[in-house]
Amino acid sequence: MQNGMHTDRERCVRAVRSKDARFDGWFFTAVLTTRIYCRPSCPVVPPKPENMTFYPSAAACQQAGFRACKRCRPDTSPGSPQWNQRADLVARAMRLIADGVVDREGVPGLAARLGYSTRQIERQLLAELGAGPLALARAQRAQTARLLIETTALPMAEIAFAAGFSSIRTFNDTVREVYALAPGELRARAPKGPTGAPGTTATPGALSLRLPFRTPLNPDNLFGHLAATAVPGVEEWREGAYRRTLRLPYGHAVAALTPRPDHIACRLTLSDLRDLPVAISRCRRMLDLDADPVAIDDQLRTDPFLAPLVDKAPGRRVPRTVDEAEFAVRAVLGQQVSTAAARTHAARLVTAHGTPVDDPEGGLTHLFPAPEALAALDPASLAMPRTRRATFTTLVRQLADGTLQLGVESDWQETRARLLSLPGFGPWTVDVIAMRALGDPDAFLPTDLGIRRAARELGLPSTPAALTARAAAWRPWRAYAVQYLWATDSHPINFLPV
Repeated sequence: MQNGMHTDRERCVRAVRSKDARFDGWFFTAVLTTRIYCRPSCPVVPPKPENMTFYPSAAACQQAGFRACKRCRPDTSPGSPQWNQRADLVARAMRLIADGVVDREGVPGLAARLGYSTRQIERQLLAELGAGPLALARAQRAQTARLLIETTALPMAEIAFAAGFSSIRTFNDTVREVYALAPGELRARAPKGPTGAPGTTATPGALSLRLPFRTPLNPDNLFGHLAATAVPGVEEWREGAYRRTLRLPYGHAVAALTPRPDHIACRLTLSDLRDLPVAISRCRRMLDLDADPVAIDDQLRTDPFLAPLVDKAPGRRVPRTVDEAEFAVRAVLGQQVSTAAARTHAARLVTAHGTPVDDPEGGLTHLFPAPEALAALDPASLAMPRTRRATFTTLVRQLADGTLQLGVESDWQETRARLLSLPGFGPWTVDVIAMRALGDPDAFLPTDLGIRRAARELGLPSTPAALTARAAAWRPWRAYAVQYLWATDSHPINFLPV
């Protein structure tokens, strides 16, 4: 749907008339008579088609002078699936904007990370999204401000600062312009918490919010995988929630994520509120919440051997990560050892080299060690074979000195080639990093023993070359096919903990 959904007028009108929530985030409906913009599933009576116009982003609607609907809250739609399924310049730019790069480093910083000029970035974003990087970042700031206004009792001056606004006046003007309400009016309309203040919680700095997704979502493999591979001190499964520490641009956070039928309940405890939008973005990315499960499952169902797996438990997501460098390190620690052994290796590194944090609500103790800390350790202290020790030390040194960069802006194929050039990096390690750290939806693991065993049991080819040839029909969603094939096993990664 690249460059297309919002321009297909007839299809957009049909989606609005049927209030089809699958298209929330794909495009936005702006109503010419009311100057309000909505998500496709808005519950109000649809306007006449001649009064509708369509935009590819909330920022484009705001830039064109439309205000957010107070009923459907279009700024809180799931993100467009395009940004996680594409690797082109616009998609990489959108992932960086969601990660707060424009607010921290400006448009020149965004351009530098992508290796293009600011003019090239602005031209491409305007062409596809109807808004440049500053407008897109402004829309994100407005959404963060609304979230803090409605879910905390913080003073407005602190909210303006936390949301990334340069002044109280800019904050007030933006909120009024986007929501047609002053900040105080937004707070007055918000549901009240148990103490009478919006969203007040017992733990200072803790925020509770809902992360939307497109249905269906099958939480078993998603949360099962994260819980089964959790590194003690950094991650845990507690009282029905996956909890972990996050290293963020301005500080750190503890995130608690609980699957619900129509959303993920998210509780964030932040050391610096300016990290809120980045923390939300990274949690969404880890849980693959912006995926389009209907499109993915429809494609995989065309294979008669996969169709029963999809029909049995549709909506599987790819469990990803909040920290690409951390995941690469853990992938190396997990080479040719069991899940339990990999966790033990990682836990030792965390205890010795991680940054301590306080967690009054649970048992988390550290941030996962940064590459700089791991690059400084004595290789002889690593309890692993010499060849894997060399793989580990080469990886962390290149991550620490910037020779190897893993991030949301990474070019998938270029990064694959760089990883393959490192000692000890074979196709399995590279593709598991591509799948779970880089977010490539088409990453495939034909040499994985669990995948080959599942393929054999289903009657699919089980040799890597033959399975790769058969999997061509599953493109561009082979990473999701991996989740369905893994789910045929009784490994604990496939089940929600009890």
